[in-house]
Amino acid sequence: MGAVRHPRFDPNRKHCMTTAEPSSASLKKTALTPEKTARAGGRSKDNERPLVEDIRLLGRLLGDVIREQEGDAAFELVEQVRKLSVAFRRDADAEADKALKKLLKGLSGDQTVSVIRAFTYFSHLANLAEDRHHIRRRSIHERAGDTQEGSIEVALSRLRWAGIGPKTIAQTLAHAFVSPVLTAHPTEVQRKSILDAERGIALLLTTRDEIRARAAMTPTNRDALTPRELAANEAQLRARVMQLWQTRLLRYSKLTVADEIENALSYYEATFLREIPRIYANLERELGNNPVHSFLRMGQWIGGDRDGNPNVSAQTLEYALRRQSDMALRHYLTEVHYLGGELSLSARLVDISPEMQALAESSPDSNVHRQDEPYRRALTGVYARLAATLKDLSGGEAARHAVAPQNPYLKAEEFLADLRTIETSLRAHHGAVLVTQRLQPLIRAVEVFGFHLATVDLRQSSDKHEEVVAELLAVARIEPKYSALDEAAKRALLVRLLNDARPLRVLGTEYSEHTRGELAIFEAARTVRARYGVQAIRHYIISHTETVSDLLEVLLLQKEVGLMRGTLDEVGAAGAINDLIVVPLFETIEDLRNAAPIMREFYALPGVADLVRRSGAEQDIMLGYSDSNKDGGIFTSNWELYRAEIALVDLFDQLANSHNITLRMFHGRGGTVGRGGGPSYQAILAQPPGTVRGQIRLTEQGEVIGSKYANPEIGRRNLETLVAATLEATLLQPTKPATPAFLQAASSLSLASMAAYRALVYETPGFTSYFFDSTPIREIAELNIGSRPASRKASQKIEDLRAIPWGFSWGQCRLTLPGWFGFGAAVEQFLNENGPEGKKAQLQLLQKMYKQWPFFSTLLSNMDMVLAKSDLALASRYSELVADARLRKKIFTAIEAEWHRTANALGLITGEKQRLSGNASLQRSIRHRFPYIDPLHHLQVELVRRYRTGQSDQRVQTGIHISINGIAAGLRNTG
Repeated sequence: MGAVRHPRFDPNRKHCMTTAEPSSASLKKTALTPEKTARAGGRSKDNERPLVEDIRLLGRLLGDVIREQEGDAAFELVEQVRKLSVAFRRDADAEADKALKKLLKGLSGDQTVSVIRAFTYFSHLANLAEDRHHIRRRSIHERAGDTQEGSIEVALSRLRWAGIGPKTIAQTLAHAFVSPVLTAHPTEVQRKSILDAERGIALLLTTRDEIRARAAMTPTNRDALTPRELAANEAQLRARVMQLWQTRLLRYSKLTVADEIENALSYYEATFLREIPRIYANLERELGNNPVHSFLRMGQWIGGDRDGNPNVSAQTLEYALRRQSDMALRHYLTEVHYLGGELSLSARLVDISPEMQALAESSPDSNVHRQDEPYRRALTGVYARLAATLKDLSGGEAARHAVAPQNPYLKAEEFLADLRTIETSLRAHHGAVLVTQRLQPLIRAVEVFGFHLATVDLRQSSDKHEEVVAELLAVARIEPKYSALDEAAKRALLVRLLNDARPLRVLGTEYSEHTRGELAIFEAARTVRARYGVQAIRHYIISHTETVSDLLEVLLLQKEVGLMRGTLDEVGAAGAINDLIVVPLFETIEDLRNAAPIMREFYALPGVADLVRRSGAEQDIMLGYSDSNKDGGIFTSNWELYRAEIALVDLFDQLANSHNITLRMFHGRGGTVGRGGGPSYQAILAQPPGTVRGQIRLTEQGEVIGSKYANPEIGRRNLETLVAATLEATLLQPTKPATPAFLQAASSLSLASMAAYRALVYETPGFTSYFFDSTPIREIAELNIGSRPASRKASQKIEDLRAIPWGFSWGQCRLTLPGWFGFGAAVEQFLNENGPEGKKAQLQLLQKMYKQWPFFSTLLSNMDMVLAKSDLALASRYSELVADARLRKKIFTAIEAEWHRTANALGLITGEKQRLSGNASLQRSIRHRFPYIDPLHHLQVELVRRYRTGQSDQRVQTGIHISINGIAAGLRNTG
C-alpha cells in the first residue's frame, strides 16, 4: 500500500470524498457540437482534460443523433437555448435571460419536448462522464500513493498509526454488522431500460480509457492501432447514445412492486454480487490475511415495506424472495460452471483430500473423460444440486445441464460446505493459488448472500397493527374495545396474552380483509424463512412507534403465527424465543424525544429482556430523518436524532451489564440533506460517541441508489466508505463528547430553528396552497415513478404528505427548503441573546463548535451544499405559478429573507464567503453543470402553467415529466 498523507483522524480536515456527489470530478460545459469548452476562468487543468474530452465527445454524439433523428432545425434550437442559458449563467446577462424566456415561451409542444429531451439526456451523459472521471482520478491518486479518505486503506493506516493491530481489527469485525438497505420510493425516476443503456455507455468509456492507457505505455503502436480502436469505440458509443435517445424515459403505466424489485435486482447483478467479495478480499489482504467475518450484508425493503403502500402483500413478499433467490442461485451456477473449467486438475498428478474424494465419488458425473478429474466431477455434481435448488426455490431452469438436476441443497450452508471441501483440498495440495481468483469470491458470496440474496425487512404502521389486534380480541370476546383502552391497560392485556400459550384466532370466523392481509404477511415470513434461510427476514419495523404497546402488539402477532414460541413468563433456556427483531421507528420530533423512555419501559416489562437475549441479543432501533425534518426542520431534526442516540446508548449500556444485548442504530436516511442525505463517511464519523460500535444499518433511497451503485467501481468505493467509517468510528472513536457549552448552544439553536420552521410551514395561513402551487408536487404525484402513493391520506395537508415527495418537490423548484430553513433565524436569535456586548462571545462559541464538533461541522457542511444547489432566481419563477399575488409575495419574501439569513450565518461561523469554499471540485461541478439544467426549469414552469390552465395536451404532460427526470439527474441527490 502506498503512503498515506494524513493517517491520523483530524476532524478539522476537509474531506476529499463524498458519496452522493463524486467530489474529485468536475463537470465541464460542452456544446452539443464539437466546439471548444467554455471556461469560467483560466485554462482547463491537465487532470481535467480527459473529463472535458469525454463530455465533449458525448455531447457531440448526442448532437449528431438529434440532428439525424430530429432534423437541423431541432438541433439549432437546442444550441440556441444552450448558448443563451450559458451566457446568462456565466455572465449574469439579463438580456440573455430575457431572450431565453421569450424563446422558451414561444415553443410549440413538439419543440418543447424535443428541447427537454435533449437537455435531460445530456444531464445523464454528463453524469456518466463525471463518474468515469471520478474513478480515473481516484486511480491516479492511488498509483501515486495518495490514497483517499474514506477508503479501507486510509482507515487501516489510521488504525495502525493508533497502535491497533490486524487481529484486534478482525476481532472487532467478527462482532460487527454493516448493512446498506435498498428501499423503493417515488423519487427513483429512472427506468431500468435507461439504467441498462447507461451502464453500456459507462463500460465503453472505461474501454476508451484502457485504449488510451495502453497507447501511452506502448507508443510504437499508437499510430497503427489506437485510432482504429478509438474509432470502433466511438461507433459503439454512438450506437448506445442513439439507443438512449430512442428509449423512452417515462413509464406509461404505474410502476408495480414487482417492477421495483426487478430494478433493485439489477444493482446486485451489476455491482453487489461481485464487488462485495472484492471488498472482503481487499480487507483480508490489508490485514495480513487474517480471516474476516462476513459483517457487510445487504438489506432490502422492496416487497416487505407496507407502510402507506397498499400494493405490498404476502404475495409480493414471496415474489421478492423468489426473485432474489433466483438472482443469487444463477450467479452461483455461473461461477461453478467457470470454476469447473478452471479446476482441470488430474488425480494422476496431484493428491486430494479424502473429503474431496468422497465429494467427487458422490457426483452423478460418469463421463469417462473426467474420471481422473475429481474437482470437475465434484463441481458437476454441485452444479446439478444447484440447478435442482434453483428449480425448487424459484421455479427457474439452469442454463446448462451436464447431468440432470438432482438432490437440491436444503440450505446454503450445505452448498458452502461443499465449496469449503474443495478449498481445503486445494490449499493442502499445492493448489492455493487456484483458490483466490474464483473459488474464494464464490465462498464469500455464499456467506453473504446465501440463497436469499438480501435480508428483506417487513414494515407497517403501528395503527394498522392495532386494528388487527383489536379485531382479534373482539372476535375472541377477550376485549370488545381494545383501541379505547389507555396505554397501561393495553400493556397489561398484551403481556397477559403473551403469557398465554393459546392462539387468538377463532376457527371458522371470517375476519376483515385488512386483518387477513396483515396476518398473511406474518405467515409468509415464517414460510420464506424456512424456505430461503433465517437471514431472509430478520427485522420487523414499526412505523410511528409512539408507545410500548406498539411493540407488544407485533410480538403478539408473531406469536399468533408461530414466529414466537413460548411465553414471556417462562425462564431459562426453555423460555420464549421470537424470530423477528421488533424494530421501533421513531420519526417525529416528539417520537425521538420519547425513544429512550419507551425502550426503557419496554425492557422493564417482565420477561422482555430475557426474550430478546434468547432470540439473539440484538435490538435494532430505527431513526427517521425524513419525517422528523418535515416535522421540525433541519437543525432540530438532527439535534433530536443526536440526543435520542445518546439516550439510547446510555440505556443499552445499562442493559448490557445484565443481559448483554447489542444495540444497532438503523438510520432512515434519504437522498436529500433534508432527509438525512449527504456524504455517508462524514455522517457516520459525526455520530455521537459510542453509538456505532461496529453496528450500523442505513437506508439507500431514490436516485441516489443509481448514483452510488449503478457503476460497479463507484459502488465498491461507496461500500468501502461504509466499512472504513464504521471501523474508524468504532476503534478510533474520533468524536469526543461535546462540551456542556456546545450542548446548551445546540439546544438553544434547535428551539429557535424549530419555531421559525413551524411558523412558516404549519402556522402561516396559505402556506399549504403556496407549496402545492409553486412546486410540481401535483405533477410528481401523477408520475409513474413508484408503487407508493405520494400522500398517506387523500388530503392536501403537509402532515399527511410523505416526506419523500415533500423534499423532492423543493429540489425540483431549486429552493431545497427542507435542507436549511430555520437555521439563519436561529443563529440570529442566538447571537443577540445576550445583547450587543455578548454577540462576539456567542459567535466565537459557534465558530469553536464548527471547528471542534463533527456533529455541528458536518451539519453545516451539508447545509452549505444544499444552499449551493438552491437558486432564488429560478425559485422565483416557480413562485409565479401561485395565482394569489399577495400570498406569493408574502411567503416567497419570507423564504428569501431566511435564505439570506442562513447564508450569512454560515459565512459568519465558517469564515467562508462563498458556497463550497472547502470543496472546489464540487463547486466547479455545480457551476458548470447547472447552465444545462436551467432550461429544464424554465420549460417546466412554462409547461406546468399550461397544464394547470387546462392545456391537457399529452405533449405538455410528457414534457413536464421528462423535465422532472432531467432535473433530478442533474442535481443527483434530490430524492
